Amino acid sequence: MDVPASPPARTAILLPGTGSDEVFVTAAFERPLAEHGIRLIAPPPEPGADLVHAASRALDVAAGEAGEPVLVGGVSLGAHVAASWALRNQRHCAGLLAALPAWNGAADAAPAALAARSSASLVRGHGLAGALDIATADVAPWLAAELTRAWHRAGPGLADGLDAAASHPAPELTALATLDVPAGIAACLDDDVHPADVAYAWADALPVAAVRETSLAAIGADPARLGHAAVSAYLAVAG
Repeated sequence: MDVPASPPARTAILLPGTGSDEVFVTAAFERPLAEHGIRLIAPPPEPGADLVHAASRALDVAAGEAGEPVLVGGVSLGAHVAASWALRNQRHCAGLLAALPAWNGAADAAPAALAARSSASLVRGHGLAGALDIATADVAPWLAAELTRAWHRAGPGLADGLDAAASHPAPELTALATLDVPAGIAACLDDDVHPADVAYAWADALPVAAVRETSLAAIGADPARLGHAAVSAYLAVAG
């Protein structure tokens, strides 16, 4: 399907994933975007039961302040929220950067939703320190460090935010098929929580989209590898 050419974007507004924060978003995307003259706005999450709606409101505010069509996107849940925003605001959207989308439609038994619910239960049952001990016991050191920082920053709203994320639907594939903006999608082939099949399903549904692959190991060495994957996919179809 042919789509209208989008004006060049000078601003990208990107949201973090569940249990993550704007620190990781900045590490992943600031440099890849700056290489193409695009400034990054990374709103911090507002942990708690209103996490998802607060993220959508942050997009509204940042896009309004930009005063021109913007790139929107994020990581995992952030990609879901941004895609939903883009569907509602296509005239103000220059494109979508979706890193590691985790499901489409209802979350149901998606691995990322199950992980978020499990993490919420750990926090409520063991406290933050105990939950972190369990959650980081068998993960790579870089991921353990990311979780430790972000979960501590989330404070008492962490568990409610995790549950809110796990219950929030992503756009249906039929809805994504109506999103007439170029989309760049990043997938990790070694990430069981964010299956690459979901990224490719999004790309197949979207009218103009490309996928670029990376790995958790690569992101651990340099978080910008995730941003480079999404940005290069976007540029490949943006024209």
